[in-house]
Amino acid sequence: MKKTILLADDSPIVGQSLYRLLATEADCELCAQAADGHEAISLAKQCNPDLVILDLSMPKMNGLEAARELKKIMPTVPIILLTLHASTVNESFAENLCVDVIVPKGDFKYLMDSVRTLLFGEASDRTDDSATE
Repeated sequence: MKKTILLADDSPIVGQSLYRLLATEADCELCAQAADGHEAISLAKQCNPDLVILDLSMPKMNGLEAARELKKIMPTVPIILLTLHASTVNESFAENLCVDVIVPKGDFKYLMDSVRTLLFGEASDRTDDSATE
């Protein structure tokens, strides 16, 4: 059975790009697409996604606020936060975030590696500090 992903980003261009990117994954499907945090919460309750991808900067309710609410109703569902300011967000909020991974917008390889890791436990081939055998 395919894993389902909810995507929330207020930019139609970014949303379409991410939709196309996620469509390349055979074991994943986009179950819903939202333009703001409130819509993301509403759609998450309807489609029960296996993973949520949220843009940090959205109208009405931003990605961090939406993540906090989503973790209250779906505590085991992993959340990826997309932002142009990933290093700042990591440093400023690292201990208080309700997200599992922060991904710089535009780093599609890291995004897809994170999706695979969170959904399937597949190790990333991205160079990092983890031990290798």
